[in-house]
Amino acid sequence: MGDGALTTAVIPAAQAGPDPAAGPGSAGGSESGPGDAGLAIWPASTKLTAHGGPVAVGGVSLAETAERFDTPVYVLDEGEVRQRCRAYRAAFPDAEILYAAKAFLSRAMVRWVDEEGLGLDVCSAGELELAVTAGFPAERIVLHGNAKSPRDIASALRLGVGRIVIDSPSEIARIAAAVGPHGHQKVMVRVVPGVSAGGHDKIRTGTDGQKFGLSLADGGAQHAIARVLGQPQLELVGLHCHIGSQVCDVKPYLVALRRMVGLMARVRDAHGVALPELDMGGGHGIAYRPGEPALDVAALARKMRAGLAEGCAAAGLPVPRLLIEPGRAVVGPAGIALYRVLAVKHTGGKVFVAVDGGMSDNPRPALYGVRYAPRLIGRHSTAGPCTATVVGRHCEAGDVLAADVELPGDVHPGDLLAVPVAGAYQLSMASGYNLVGRPAVVGVHEGTARLLVRRETLDDFRSRDIGG
Repeated sequence: MGDGALTTAVIPAAQAGPDPAAGPGSAGGSESGPGDAGLAIWPASTKLTAHGGPVAVGGVSLAETAERFDTPVYVLDEGEVRQRCRAYRAAFPDAEILYAAKAFLSRAMVRWVDEEGLGLDVCSAGELELAVTAGFPAERIVLHGNAKSPRDIASALRLGVGRIVIDSPSEIARIAAAVGPHGHQKVMVRVVPGVSAGGHDKIRTGTDGQKFGLSLADGGAQHAIARVLGQPQLELVGLHCHIGSQVCDVKPYLVALRRMVGLMARVRDAHGVALPELDMGGGHGIAYRPGEPALDVAALARKMRAGLAEGCAAAGLPVPRLLIEPGRAVVGPAGIALYRVLAVKHTGGKVFVAVDGGMSDNPRPALYGVRYAPRLIGRHSTAGPCTATVVGRHCEAGDVLAADVELPGDVHPGDLLAVPVAGAYQLSMASGYNLVGRPAVVGVHEGTARLLVRRETLDDFRSRDIGG
């Protein structure tokens, strides 16, 4: 087939998944279309067969997508991304919402986020340059990074990013020197508020003893703020904090908010400066499996805005503009990974289902022990269920995509498996292990599929390898 439009007829018995208009965390609950609670974590555009299984996303057949673009392949629902952007804007009407590009970035994603009125949070010159060359306004971009390279800083200044977040004391002098005596750059200081949140120790960033930010407890943040205020080339426009990832509870954000407002009051008292912005980061948790919790973003917005107003009133501060940085909660539920089964092995009392992808396109299970809910698609099975472990094709015992999941007992080579909630921190963290090549990304919307990112090939590996 060519690369033109791929359409799918409307399925008479089709049922839609959850409505993202209810809020970017709404897909994480237990509700779903009649007869299948498992569809709660799928995109709202998901269509079902008469037997209740997923058959299409964004009006496009998943099985046809696998045939046309080969596997593994990532399917990204444009409508789901856009609706989640809109839900954030509705929940935080007065805030600046920055999409965290590290979750997933492509030129199409840049365009969607731009058209929906969000800013961007980037962590490298690579992410920054891709966004700007795709047409994103640099003044709506914030540059992060605990160890910014000279190239990162130079690119940010050359392109004119809106803000640079200072993450360590050494960056103050480095950025000021790069700006030059007659230049000007808006900056923020990343503060560690001493709040523990997140689903795993490796993704908790709000406490002391980890690599990010400047400590509130030991005075490092206060000292950095004073130094920045002494640099005429740098304009301190606000403070930043990020407490962790996969946070599903509103309370830690409110604790961090109170501490940040308290610090802003102390800055006002010590330096006579009322900072106009407060960035509370992201890390908003989503459900990867049916029944798992997800952050209630509407409740977060309501309580955070109220807490900010109350805290500032008590401290006699003007209310700063709030910034937030969702990434996973925007793109995660919009992605579906499709794999072809290569082998089924019964050994040691276990069933292993090996697929044509693995840790090279999704390292999260190996890194964090996360769990997914893969489903058989493309055919209806009447076989009873079996407990299986879906593994990848790589030469690592830890190459497990989904442990102890329920699949039809007759699963066999050639079958298609779909893994929902695959839009974030999979391809963005992909590697070249075993020279398998990173999968393609296909965007689907209103019955049309188009290639967004092509598959990595042997020619790509050969062209990079110039030795001999």
